[in-house]
Amino acid sequence: MTSSAFDIAILGAGPVGRVLALMLARVAPDPARIALLAGSAPAPVTPAAAVPAADPRVLAMNHGSRVLLESLHAWPERSADIRNIHVSQRGRLGRTLIQNTDFGVPQLGSVVAYSGLYAKLDECVAACGVSVLAGPPAQIGMQDADGVRIQQGDTEILCGVAVQSDGAGATDVRRDYDQHAVLTTAHATLPRRGWAWERFTSEGPLALLPHPQTPDAYSVVWCSAPDRAAELAALDNVAFSHALTQAFGDRLGRLTSHAPRHVFPLALSARRAQVHGRVAAIGNAAQTLHPVAGQGLNLGLRDAARLAQTLTGWLARPGANPGPALAEFASARHLDRFITAGLTDFMPRIFATGLAPVEHACGAALLGMDLASPMRAPLAQHLLQGFRA
Repeated sequence: MTSSAFDIAILGAGPVGRVLALMLARVAPDPARIALLAGSAPAPVTPAAAVPAADPRVLAMNHGSRVLLESLHAWPERSADIRNIHVSQRGRLGRTLIQNTDFGVPQLGSVVAYSGLYAKLDECVAACGVSVLAGPPAQIGMQDADGVRIQQGDTEILCGVAVQSDGAGATDVRRDYDQHAVLTTAHATLPRRGWAWERFTSEGPLALLPHPQTPDAYSVVWCSAPDRAAELAALDNVAFSHALTQAFGDRLGRLTSHAPRHVFPLALSARRAQVHGRVAAIGNAAQTLHPVAGQGLNLGLRDAARLAQTLTGWLARPGANPGPALAEFASARHLDRFITAGLTDFMPRIFATGLAPVEHACGAALLGMDLASPMRAPLAQHLLQGFRA
């Protein structure tokens, strides 16, 4: 068995873990003392992944996340801007339109392909000087006053601070939405560049996001009951396209989909505390949210940014106790996590009660926000950049 020592070890090399590594590398006296435990090397991105039908995974990045990634020179080459967000409810009156001009920003957010963002982050991490350790999934062992012990295959790693960013372990709070998401790509006969759509139905929210690879393509996230999701996934392309157009409406003309469909169960899972001793959890390791409003990754990136900020002073003296810095991080992130998780938990449930008075009240709320900018400003501001303490 071999052993090695680092100041900080990051377990998990998804977008959130990689962004944290990049931010820490900028302030660390010796970036090589930061370990990014990447697990097994991922399969290389093939040219086919650039085609929406081949890889429908996209990420909705809000304005704050784009600014962060651009500051790290980690913004992918291809993206689709969101300048307008249209929120409506199927079968009921009321809608809300949020526009970038309300806030004086070039875009409210952008959509990027997962493969494109991953490749760009991989390139940046390779050049930043941190130690990337590929291997079996790492496990956190014991911790004491000297640090944290981590096991990665036959290697034991000792570090001053461990950061879980591997998407596992958020089980303190859990809610099963009894919904599955159908993920695919569709084309519109009347596309509207710069528009994103969130349409609430009695089955669950239906989102259409502009796809970064093709101007008339949209990434579809269609949430519904598990049986209904399985039924939608099994339809032939013609029947699915017809069902999608019926559910969404005619704002984009006729929607057609010839792409594969992927189905995922939806649940809220979260840790009550992001810090345990010398171990911090960020991103999906701290909370996994319903995909409504696309807030999960944006919240995780705010976790990473705040943790890097609070650990900057400690990195200059890594032999000191990191407890005060980690406590500051947990305190600073509490309200943002609470608001964002509450918002994404409330919306898909309140719009899918099936109760007419509740649905009419939701429609009235959407109409009120549309007519009075002070009513929609808090929601729009949170979608734009989240809460920053």
